[in-house]
Amino acid sequence: MEKKPSWTGPRKPNSDNNAQAKGAKKGEKDSHAINDEITAKEVRLVGDNVETGVYPIAAAMKIADEQGLDLIEISPNANPPVCRILDYQKFLYQQRKRLKEQKAKSTKVVVKEIRFGPQTDDHDYNFKLKHAMEFLKEGAKVKAYVFFRGRSILFKEQGEVLLLRFANDLEELGKVEQMPILEGKRMTILLTPKKAK
Repeated sequence: MEKKPSWTGPRKPNSDNNAQAKGAKKGEKDSHAINDEITAKEVRLVGDNVETGVYPIAAAMKIADEQGLDLIEISPNANPPVCRILDYQKFLYQQRKRLKEQKAKSTKVVVKEIRFGPQTDDHDYNFKLKHAMEFLKEGAKVKAYVFFRGRSILFKEQGEVLLLRFANDLEELGKVEQMPILEGKRMTILLTPKKAK
C-alpha cells in the first residue's frame, strides 16, 4: 500500500502532486476537490488537453497522471461532476486573478473633485471645465463644488447658477446624479459619466 505524505492542512493532497499544498495560500478556503478526493464513480472531462466526454474516475485519474497534472472537480453538482485536468497551483492562481479583476471592476468608482469660488472668472471656469471633460471621458465621476468663505455665502444663488451652467456644459459627457445642495459652506453637484453608445 502506497504511503501518503504527512500533511497538517485541512485536506490531504494526492501523493503524486503536492500542488494543492503549494498553491493554496495559507488559510485560504479551498472549494475544489482534487485527485483522490473526488468521490464520484465517473466524471465529465472538459478542457483543451483532453477529449471531452464521460470517463470512469480511474480512467480520468490515469489521464491526469500521464500528463503530470491534477484532476480538479469544477462543477461538483453536475451529473456527472465536471472535471478539468490542470496544474492545481496554476488553477488557483487563475481563480484568484479572476476574482481580483471582478472586484476591481465592481468597486472601482473614482470621484474627482473640482472646486470653484462663487465668483469664478471665465478663464478659470473653462480651465476646470476642460479637466472635468477629461475625467468624465476616463469614466470617473465629477463632484464640483463652490466654497463660500465668510460673507460670500450671500452669493449662494450665484454658486448654484455656476454649478448648473457647469452641468449643462457637460451634458454630452455626464448626467447629473445629484442636483446642487448646500452642505455647510459648500454647495456641491455630482455628475456621473454617460455610457458610450
